[in-house]
This record gives sequence, structure tokens and C-alpha cells, in this order.
Amino acid sequence: MPRLDNLIASCSAYKPSKHTERQLISFTTHSSYKRCLRLLESRGIHPFKTMPGCKMIGFLLDRRSSWKHIIRHPEVKLMERDVKIRKHDTAPQMATRTIKPNLPIIKTTVDANKVPWNIKRVQAPLAWKRTLGKPVKLAIIDTGIAKHPDLRISGGVNTMGGTSYYDDNGHGTHVAGIAAGRGLTGLYGVAPNIKLYAVKALDLYGSGYVSDIVDAIEWCIRNKMNVINMSFGIVSGQHSDLLRQAIKRAAKQGIVITASAGNEGPNTTTIDEPASFPETIAVAASNRLNQIADYSNRGMGIDVAAPGTEIVSTWLNGKYAIMSGTSMSSPHVAGGAALLLSVRPKLGSARVSTILRKWSVPLKGYLPTVQGSGLLRLGRIRNVSS
Repeated sequence: MPRLDNLIASCSAYKPSKHTERQLISFTTHSSYKRCLRLLESRGIHPFKTMPGCKMIGFLLDRRSSWKHIIRHPEVKLMERDVKIRKHDTAPQMATRTIKPNLPIIKTTVDANKVPWNIKRVQAPLAWKRTLGKPVKLAIIDTGIAKHPDLRISGGVNTMGGTSYYDDNGHGTHVAGIAAGRGLTGLYGVAPNIKLYAVKALDLYGSGYVSDIVDAIEWCIRNKMNVINMSFGIVSGQHSDLLRQAIKRAAKQGIVITASAGNEGPNTTTIDEPASFPETIAVAASNRLNQIADYSNRGMGIDVAAPGTEIVSTWLNGKYAIMSGTSMSSPHVAGGAALLLSVRPKLGSARVSTILRKWSVPLKGYLPTVQGSGLLRLGRIRNVSS
């Protein structure tokens, strides 16, 4: 049997070209991972991604070479293309609009009369009578999170090779405000007092790779996050076993994972990965009229619906923006999961999903493939026993 490092070296490229492809290799053992990495680096072959926690290495391989001996090697658990990930962008025909309201006096208590319609719709103010989310840790895997008066960032990481987790796109900041806006300038999120973490795995354009997301999930596991929000999907309906395995590892550690269904509706029959994975809570989008939005993806696997149309939230440079999409729906559920976990911290991810679906209210005229169990409702948290 040829040595694995020799096989990889024979196919490796030193820089991207029209003949190269990003490939991810998952090893069967840590010893195989370490040995292969050491031998390849001694030959001047440096991977674009190394993840010891999940025994995975990313290489640039030449398509003109045969990879079949790598795939079949006994030290290789899995090999797949490092496919593209993209944020679930603003829904079609729903342009992003920025606003900058007058900043009122800073408040230290929740004023339910100044809570956005969408936060009221999921009954977050009723849950606040019991908890504001402390001390739950919620990670937003996205384009990063910008500094903002209504956001308190407890930490974060950049898994794309950079050193900053601050947002250069706006999408992650908007998502974060929905989940965790603390209302200092008038905008509350679902869980205003959680510990918020910025995990930057998407770039300036809202794009990244599966390897960046897997790296982000591994960081969340190591740093003991309680909830992860994922408002993105794999490009062009492709599949990733390595992403599924990473999400399964996170769920096994009790981490609740919420994911947006996608914005290609209404004539869809599937939802995007990772929302389609059973370990995630897949979220569809509703509007002010309690209708499922036309743009919201349809298909088996949707768990709940939450507001996603015309949502005001935090934005870059201390501003606010109005956006629409399932990206906006998912953080409502992430925040709701955080509120529930703050009261019942020992609930596992599957149990949290079950409870949130049980509390949801079915919307008239929609099948489960459109709305899941119905519209998210969090009011019953105030009566949950500790």
C-alpha cells in the first residue's frame, strides 16, 4: 500500500489555477492525520486548512491527476470537494434599506412598548418576565458582527485566515441584532442578555467554504457554545458529508443549531443544507399578516416559522437596516432556544427542538412542508419549571 503522503503529494498543487480544486480529507485516526501533515509539510506542501479536532486537512489538488487511490486509502475516512457556502441574502424584490433613528436615552430595563413587531410576534416580552437569556452563549456563524450600541460582543473568531471577527458585509450584524439586540438605543432582540459570539466564516461578499464552516463549528464546540445560528446555505443544492458530521458532533454536545431554510420559494420542494439536516432546527419565514412569505423555501424538514419580512435590526456603522429573508427568521428561533436554555440549561438540543415545535402555533392554510409546526411562540417560557 503506497504511503498516503506520497499519494497526496503526487496530486497536490502549490497555487490555485484552472486545473485545481479544493479538496477536504478526513483521516481515520489522529496519528494518521499528524503523520501525513508532518511529512507533507517537510516536502513544502502546505494545506489551506488544518483542523486537528476533526482530523481534517484541506488541499489544492490537480484535477488532471487521479485521486482514486487517495479515496480508497485505509487511512482516509472521507474525501470531498470543499464546496461554496453563501449567506441567505435578502429575499428577491426585498431590497435592504438602512436607517438611523434618533437615539433615545439609554435604558436599563426592558420597555415592551418599544419592542419591534417581530419580537412581539414570537412573544419574547412574555418570556422576559422570567429570563433575558443570561448566561447562555450564542454564536452567530456568519459574516462577523460589527460594533453597535445595541450589541455586546463577548468574543469571537475568524475561521477564514484573518484576525478580525468584525463584520465587513452587514448580514451577520443584522442577524445578531434579531437574536440578541439589547435595547440600549431602542432595538431589542429576542434574548437581550445572552453572551453573544461573532464567528466570522463568510467574507465581504457573504461567501465562504464548507471548510470555514466546519472550522467554525469546531470552535463553537471547543468554546462550549449553547446555541449556534446559521443563516446560510450550500450553493446550488450541493451536499457535504463533512458539514453534516460536524453538525452531528455539535448536537451530540448539546448545542442547539438553528438554520434558515432558503429564499428560493415558493416553487421549491427542498430546503437548503444545513437546514435540511435533522440535527438543525430549520426555519421558514412569515410576514406581518402571519402568512408564510412567498420567498421562503418549501420542503420536507422545515421545523418552525418565524418573522422574516421587513425586519429592522442592527447594521454597520451604528445604523439599522430593514431586511427580509429566512436569514432573519432563524435568529428568532436561536434567541428563543437561548431563553429556554437559560431556564432549563440541561435540556439537550433535541429536547429544545421538540419543545419549541410543540409551542408553535399552526398558521391556517399551510402544510407542514411550508410552515413546519407553525409560528414560533415563546410565552410559555415564563411558566417553565427550573
